[in-house]
Amino acid sequence: MKFMKILVIEDDRIVRTLVKHVLEKEGHEVSIAERGESGEQIALEEEFDLIILDLGLPDKNGLDVCRTLRENKMDSPILILSAYQNTDTKVTGLNIGADDYLTKPFDNKELLARIDAITRRAKKGEKPNNVFECGELKIDLLNRDFFVGDNKVLLTNNEFNLISYFMKNPNRVLEKDELTQNVWDINFNTNTNFLNVYISYLRKKIEEHTSINYIQTVRKRGFKLQYQSVKEEA
Repeated sequence: MKFMKILVIEDDRIVRTLVKHVLEKEGHEVSIAERGESGEQIALEEEFDLIILDLGLPDKNGLDVCRTLRENKMDSPILILSAYQNTDTKVTGLNIGADDYLTKPFDNKELLARIDAITRRAKKGEKPNNVFECGELKIDLLNRDFFVGDNKVLLTNNEFNLISYFMKNPNRVLEKDELTQNVWDINFNTNTNFLNVYISYLRKKIEEHTSINYIQTVRKRGFKLQYQSVKEEA
């Protein structure tokens, strides 16, 4: 791992000290910010090879910090390091521009491995794409906006996260267990109907603005997002 200049935005003194020690032991230069506002200012005024960002900051939610940095075209890789383990928070963080998400408590070796992977991707120029399109459908992950044609469609968090996964994987059959594991981080239970319910919600909102059946049912397998000019029965 090459020498890097790293900014750690973390209010917990113990975690902050540990991360700084681990990184400096690897030869990196580490800057510290204990609050969201000061972290934003430092990140926008200086150049860093990586930013490690906590979410539970005392003055500003870390997700808002991440969003602000990306909106200001700050393209340094961001690793979220947080005690929040719920899936919606993880998905939101990744969708607004974070490159990875590591939950506390963490193993030092895993922290270094995640950093190495992130920086290797960044070196190759593998920047995350924030806008995806399929026919009339368009999703902006950074601003969490979804459109059907020129119509902005309001979605709940779960609906947005589900359509996000579809938009990232168009024209591919997505089995039910893949969807539930990647969108909700749970194993699919054939006795529950919640996935079908959310598919129904999405279809209804999309079909208010188009006659095209985008989310198709693949019998005995799952679902597929596909553009076709003639509406077919699922």
